[in-house]
Amino acid sequence: MKALLDTHTFLWFIDDSPRLSKIALDFLEADNEILISTASLWEMAIKVNIGKLTLSVPYEKLIEEQLRVNDIEELAINRNHLIAASRLPLHHRDPFDRMLIAQAMTEALPIVSADVAFDAYTLQRIW
Repeated sequence: MKALLDTHTFLWFIDDSPRLSKIALDFLEADNEILISTASLWEMAIKVNIGKLTLSVPYEKLIEEQLRVNDIEELAINRNHLIAASRLPLHHRDPFDRMLIAQAMTEALPIVSADVAFDAYTLQRIW
């Protein structure tokens, strides 16, 4: 099965956080195809830059290493994702999450997220 990670899910997974649900952890450790959006990578870069996210190693090293070690593929943002985002109802106002929702809906992917606000949209949330 293929699924898209929410930003916090990626961070909790690579940090072995107990905040990650057992269902999400089991899914991530199974033989599934895991994707992370360019939007999540961008969100983390911004938060590192403004001091809202502290990493143990430089951002670029962490991303490169974790995507490789955990076999996570980057899902680039394309025009269809942008069109879908422009048409989403405003149930969720965070622009990064809105892009994840648009990508998940466009690509027919479940999203691995603790964010219950995603449930207002027509997508499958794994948690």
